[in-house]
Amino acid sequence: MRHLLALPVLLLLGSPLPALAEEPPAEVARLEVLPGWRTEAGRHMAALRLTLAPGWKTYWRSPGAAGLAPLLDLSGSTGIGGAEARWPVPRVFTFNGMRSIGYEDAVTIPLDLALTGGPARLAGEIEIGVCDEICMPVRLSFAVDLPAEGRRDPAIAAALVDRPMTSAEAGAQATCAVAPGAEGVSLTVRLVLPPLGLDEAVVIESGDPGLWVSEAVSERDGGTLVATAEALSRDGGPLALDRSDLRITVLGEGKAVDIRGCQAG
Repeated sequence: MRHLLALPVLLLLGSPLPALAEEPPAEVARLEVLPGWRTEAGRHMAALRLTLAPGWKTYWRSPGAAGLAPLLDLSGSTGIGGAEARWPVPRVFTFNGMRSIGYEDAVTIPLDLALTGGPARLAGEIEIGVCDEICMPVRLSFAVDLPAEGRRDPAIAAALVDRPMTSAEAGAQATCAVAPGAEGVSLTVRLVLPPLGLDEAVVIESGDPGLWVSEAVSERDGGTLVATAEALSRDGGPLALDRSDLRITVLGEGKAVDIRGCQAG
């Protein structure tokens, strides 16, 4: 089983990016698996704990134009039929005018695991991007037997609490307007949403792996946050955008709102 935490990101050609490391510095990232517990729903809640060297950062599932998308391979696992990453609220960073989204110092990523029966073993590797003054990919392997019951882990519980609000919890309403663009389609999202702070960022993701959505540009119009982006076909073919497949995340000052789908508008 191979599960991707995030889709590949298309970097902007000609933009200034952090330099790639020729030789990785020692011990910039360390991985620990938190084995977790069985839930009342019959699933298993575990987590990956990433600890970074001082000053280093790693990336969220949608890392921004200057980031590297994390990839999780669980092909070595047994007794596990599926995995859903529960990403804590990330931060927005800027490097040479380019936006990236992620975490610094450390992050705990809960994994909500579907079980197939019998003993469960979580094994595989995660590839992440890490950045300071240089950037590089790091691949970390792991393997751990999951307990049949287990005890609730405070670190996992805290990461689950540090989640984006749903649209209902935030009182958000979203509409999306689509128009022909230069190469794909132009997408305008209007979010009726109370401000999350002075600096808000909007991330638009498509559930279709064949589509790429550019970095959104957003501005406030009173109680409405307006974001615009371009959607392109990755292979250059015909493009069909399903509004119900869009995932819109608003980030601001340690808070976030996760909106699934939007109405025509």
